[in-house]
Amino acid sequence: MEPTYVDGDRLLVRYDGTPRPGRAHVIRLPDGPDGPRPVAVKRLTRREGSGWWAERDNPREGIDSWLVGAIPDEDVLAVVLARLPRLRRRRR
Repeated sequence: MEPTYVDGDRLLVRYDGTPRPGRAHVIRLPDGPDGPRPVAVKRLTRREGSGWWAERDNPREGIDSWLVGAIPDEDVLAVVLARLPRLRRRRR
């Protein structure tokens, strides 16, 4: 989900929340030809008959509904409530 989220960010999420278009969600992507795909953070954009349409914030990178189709309701795991930026360690 770069540039919105970057490696090291922590996300505050709510499981069993109601999916809301326009918000980022934790979803389970369908398995691909190379095997199982991990959970991912994607933005839900609209409800389709068979599930939710999920898109990435960076159109040049990643996997979203343009490649795998609508995400079933049971694979929308959580809604992202807030981003906590990564903590930088101070050098002594």
